[in-house]
Amino acid sequence: MAEIQITKKEGYALLTIDRPKALNALNKDVLTELKAAISELNSAGDIRVVIVTGSGEKAFVAGADIASMKDMTADEATAFAELGHSAMNRLSDSGMVSIAAINGFALGGGMELALACDIRLLSENAKMGLPEVTLGLIPGFGGTQRLARIVGQGVATELILTGDMIDASRARELGLANHVYAPGDLLNEAEALAQKIIANKSRPAQRAAKAVIQQGLDLALIAGLQKEIIEFGELFDGPDPKTGMTAFLEKRKADF
Repeated sequence: MAEIQITKKEGYALLTIDRPKALNALNKDVLTELKAAISELNSAGDIRVVIVTGSGEKAFVAGADIASMKDMTADEATAFAELGHSAMNRLSDSGMVSIAAINGFALGGGMELALACDIRLLSENAKMGLPEVTLGLIPGFGGTQRLARIVGQGVATELILTGDMIDASRARELGLANHVYAPGDLLNEAEALAQKIIANKSRPAQRAAKAVIQQGLDLALIAGLQKEIIEFGELFDGPDPKTGMTAFLEKRKADF
């Protein structure tokens, strides 16, 4: 894949958007490749965590490719937004845990890519924002929905309507960043987190937990709690609860 680079490691993979001269901007080709890459990793069976980052030192993903969007018709723009949503949903809905390692600008579609990930790690020089209103647009790859679910309606409305950029410190204050690291430490810390997620943890349990968290955001509390009960019980159809609890009682780490 020309503009998506994949490096597989033990149990996890590094997925890099590789258009450094364009600050890793998202166009149709990149979005199509991104969908294919996520599908490939998700179906491989041996990849539990995917770390998403951008090549170069300036940008995670600086946004959608404005040059390719400028002369779109309404129908073409709708199709482009649908492609963007499809790519982001493919990542968000995958059975893998996704970590965004945000190494610079994450603007527009780049921020939306980060929002589609389960966990966001930022370098100290990272900047995030949804500046679409300054272009006569709105976020089109899920930003209006995912941002509000993370930071709340009021903060999301302010950020989207002003188009303001925020730095890594402010992102952490708002709950957009799980952690902030020095630029040189970002990828190492992302890989360390991937390894921690994998080590001695039940994959079916993690998949169930991710699904309940995500689906619960769209449900009334009582419905979300019921979903948790169902998923909790269904795990006992598999071997992992017995494996994990036996190991606990025997005062050793579980080998799932």
